[in-house]
Amino acid sequence: MATHDVLNQPPPLPLDPYRTDGTLSSALVREGAAWADNDLRDFAREACSAQAQQWAAQANENPPRLRTHDRYGNRIDEVEFHPAWHELLRVSVAYGLQGRPWREPREGAHVARAAMMMVASQNEFGHGCPISMTYSAYPALAKTPALQAEWGPRITGETYDPRFLPAAQKSGALIGMAMTEKQGGSDVRANTTRAVRGDGHYLLTGHKWFCSAPMSDAFLVLAQADAGLTCFLLPRFLPDGARNRFFLQRLKDKLGNRSNASSEIELDSAHAELVGEEGRGVQTILEMVNHTRLDCVIGSSAMMRRSLSEALHHVRHRKAFGRLLIDQPLMRNVLADLVVESQAATLLMMRLARGYDRKEAPFRRLATAVSKFWICKRAPAFVAEALECLGGNGYIEESGLPRIYREAPLNSIWEGSGNVMCLDVLRAVAKEPDSLAAVLEEIRLGATADRRLDAFVDVLSERLLRPQESDARRLVEGLALALQGSLLVRFAAPAVADAFCVARLTGDRGQVFGTLPGQVDAASIVNDA
Repeated sequence: MATHDVLNQPPPLPLDPYRTDGTLSSALVREGAAWADNDLRDFAREACSAQAQQWAAQANENPPRLRTHDRYGNRIDEVEFHPAWHELLRVSVAYGLQGRPWREPREGAHVARAAMMMVASQNEFGHGCPISMTYSAYPALAKTPALQAEWGPRITGETYDPRFLPAAQKSGALIGMAMTEKQGGSDVRANTTRAVRGDGHYLLTGHKWFCSAPMSDAFLVLAQADAGLTCFLLPRFLPDGARNRFFLQRLKDKLGNRSNASSEIELDSAHAELVGEEGRGVQTILEMVNHTRLDCVIGSSAMMRRSLSEALHHVRHRKAFGRLLIDQPLMRNVLADLVVESQAATLLMMRLARGYDRKEAPFRRLATAVSKFWICKRAPAFVAEALECLGGNGYIEESGLPRIYREAPLNSIWEGSGNVMCLDVLRAVAKEPDSLAAVLEEIRLGATADRRLDAFVDVLSERLLRPQESDARRLVEGLALALQGSLLVRFAAPAVADAFCVARLTGDRGQVFGTLPGQVDAASIVNDA
């Protein structure tokens, strides 16, 4: 008897996250970036090829290593990455994920870039950190035109240059960020890093608890100047080519995001340039933070879609109890619920990206915080359910799902935890009524399409008249569901929109995925997906 014949196992999944995702490709057209269709197809083939998937595995199996000193005892403060990390960055930079919308502004540029980020993130998530930081730094640098003129061309080109040299000597540059300190966390106004005026620049001294992408060529940093918390650009090298007084203390040993380095740093009279005005550091760096929050939404949407793809592929080939898993009603209910959640996330993410393209400032202000809270919160439970569809096979590292599962909580923490997002929403509702009006206007575009959506919005509108901090999570959840419901009734298949409205808006479901009510057409939803 042959004991090692492989039976009842699915074949390898050919990963093509753009061509196989009708929700994403149709949203690309609807949100103003139809011109990017061929670019997306080319990028997906290269960024998710068998070779690129191998790079993703290698970069996570061989995490970065900190080298503080060379063999002679000289301080060098460098991080060594596996070659696969550099290949992943090379491909993403070549397609302009870190800067093309700024270098080539046009209708749909940010939408196209969002779709590319969603594709790239379905293969490897960690390298998206320096990509996102660099993309997001550009509008913050606009607060100081001289800095934008100097650094803009460096960070928006399409050549990845990992050499540890002064930026002026390189063919491309990346930007990191260092805001968080050990005593403050999200409360950056509690920062103690000091900034002292030098000769045409500032000298920064302090300790940062989290520094993102520590091998970047420069960093946006918050420090206390005479007028209060202020934003600075801190380069790794001084104008004369010497190394700046920027010291890596240790790399963080993280739950996920293993391919990417995050570090603690010490600044000892480090040279830095003023960005924006003294005392307005939070307002200045928010330009960066809002764009990185958009990328958090994209990344979580991508994790949902990739884990869903793995689950759908598995159940189409795996038999249990005499039938394919996909033909079993209970499994179909689970999968249909996941499909609805994934499509709702993708539609909202792409609509949000259009808000950045068209400079819809009031809509962006509130919708970014709402989307960041909700979609990033939904990802961990979603990925866990998709992993369970594969059973023990999904729990094995080779499936790739454990890597996604470890990554899934990150976006809910990064750039503002859930509570921070909810407090931000309350602040916008109270002080920026135009932002709430813009979001409600978008929601009401789905009016009369589904009575359940209309009834949900009526109740939500009443609650918005008397927002309470203790109720903030429910309020933000309501706004997110209303936005998603409005988009689904307009643009999704009727079966998907119906399932969302009955389960999410009327509450006719249980507390876990796979509890859609019996009248939902689960078979149609799964087959279409």
